[in-house]
Amino acid sequence: MAKSFKSLLGDDIKNTRTLLHEAIPITGTIASGTYSDNNIKTFSHGMYESVYDYPYLSSSANHIFDVSYGVSHRATSSINTQDSKKANIYNQMAQTLFGYDISGSIRLFDSDGNLDTSNGQMNQCFFINFSRLLVKDEIKKNSFRMGLFLSGTVEGRTTDGRLELATLGDYDAGNEFRTSPAGDYGLIFSQSGDSTDNTKSIGLIFYQAGIVVLTSSIFMQEFGSPTNAINSPSAARSSTGSHWQDKYGITVAGTGSTIGELAAGFRHTLYNISFNNTIELNSTIYFCRVNHNEFNYSSNPTYLTGSKIVVKNQSADLPVSYITTIGLYSPDNELMAVAKLSEPIRKDPNTELTLRVRLDY
Repeated sequence: MAKSFKSLLGDDIKNTRTLLHEAIPITGTIASGTYSDNNIKTFSHGMYESVYDYPYLSSSANHIFDVSYGVSHRATSSINTQDSKKANIYNQMAQTLFGYDISGSIRLFDSDGNLDTSNGQMNQCFFINFSRLLVKDEIKKNSFRMGLFLSGTVEGRTTDGRLELATLGDYDAGNEFRTSPAGDYGLIFSQSGDSTDNTKSIGLIFYQAGIVVLTSSIFMQEFGSPTNAINSPSAARSSTGSHWQDKYGITVAGTGSTIGELAAGFRHTLYNISFNNTIELNSTIYFCRVNHNEFNYSSNPTYLTGSKIVVKNQSADLPVSYITTIGLYSPDNELMAVAKLSEPIRKDPNTELTLRVRLDY
């Protein structure tokens, strides 16, 4: 127990904020079924699928992200079970991320970020919800990149036989981002598009929430897994060279498939994902200043023997103490934190010290 205290002044306390970033790479093989879908966990409610980095039954598996699909209630008049689930997913996400308008209605997702007009409204959306384990406090702005094949089937190849790979990202977030009830959000563009033209946006990324919202219209060809493609009727197809292209595949899939089938189809189009997360480290630094005439004596009982100071050989010798610990106390003299020095520091009337104590939280 300390026998003497020294009050810290305003100049002795400094608050700092540090942002730490980690690079998070996610390969498409984890989510696309390379491991016989052992990494994918489905649920009886059929509202979303969860992706893990290992088979999800393994004790070492980590949850990476969830995939779901939603449709605005204004875009469907059907009342079947699947359409009801899709509307519930959409409303839940929109309510949480965008909130309500002045009339009390849930705002629809708007790809161009302009909430005052109907232009750019996304009525059918894929939702990718990243786990807090990866996102930490938030996704770093202008670091998100996602590679997608715009078709999941061989028939969706271009005329020269290549699968069309699109790289999506928040390319303009370093210059422009907006704020919603869930925090900051930015616009997502294709790398080949004009990131300065908000009308070219194809989705939104909510940085603190760790959620990406993509309009389903980016998939303009056949949509689905290679073994279970979701195709529109053959009458809706048109041939380009020797390769068929289905221009309405996602439209048919969005209305005729379950959320699980749509989530599986999206996973099979995924090539890779990368972003930097952010860890916000707040610190308070206490500068504990020890003047030449302070703390030269120890309160340790072994410091005295027979009322004499053990470390002094002659009465004229300077007192000496060794500082090993710093305690931070409340105004009521209650011990709140303890800092241990790596080694004892000698203190006598000829020396002054400033000990820096950092408290991270």
